[in-house]
Amino acid sequence: MKTDDLVRLLATGEGSVQRHAAARRYAIAIAVGVVAAGVLMLGVLGVRHDLAEAVRLPMFWAKIGYVASLGVASLLAVLRLSRPGARLDRVLPALAVPVVAMWTLAAFVLAGAEPGQRMGLLLGATWTECPFLIAMLSAPMFAATLWAMRGLAPTRLPLAGTAAGLLSGTVGGLVYCLHCPEMEAPFIGIWYLLGMLIPAATGALLGRRVLRW
Repeated sequence: MKTDDLVRLLATGEGSVQRHAAARRYAIAIAVGVVAAGVLMLGVLGVRHDLAEAVRLPMFWAKIGYVASLGVASLLAVLRLSRPGARLDRVLPALAVPVVAMWTLAAFVLAGAEPGQRMGLLLGATWTECPFLIAMLSAPMFAATLWAMRGLAPTRLPLAGTAAGLLSGTVGGLVYCLHCPEMEAPFIGIWYLLGMLIPAATGALLGRRVLRW
């Protein structure tokens, strides 16, 4: 929809959005997406066998915090991009800070490791599958987020689709943490981020077509 058409639509009072409509739609989308991703993970992958021991390790929670921080920032982006004229001034730094923090930690880990160990820290044992499994687990949330966004008023469609995909990727990443055995910062900083960027890139490609209203 063109800007002039949007202005005329709003001026006539048509298509009004109820108060807190965005929050309600995204609450439903997140609930459905998280539950569906969890069921998919349990049915296809299963929970890591040593989860009870893993939750006692600081790096497990660092991984959770990294993905969750990106999730909060991407949710903020989604909420703002669901309405016309919203600014993203604080969103981009909020997205950058967790990535920079994890990459900084990864740099310290690699610098302190023996040269022969560094490739193992980067690749772990699951680098060939990790990004794609995160993307797979993000699919239910991706569909739910696009449903929620289509019922609102996004105007920057490729960017809105990117934000929807990134939010979905973070949900997929959080659920995947319950299965993934990898605990090293270099691995998490690269392959988890790539897994979350796959649905983000998909959203950028589909946004203009799927979110058009």
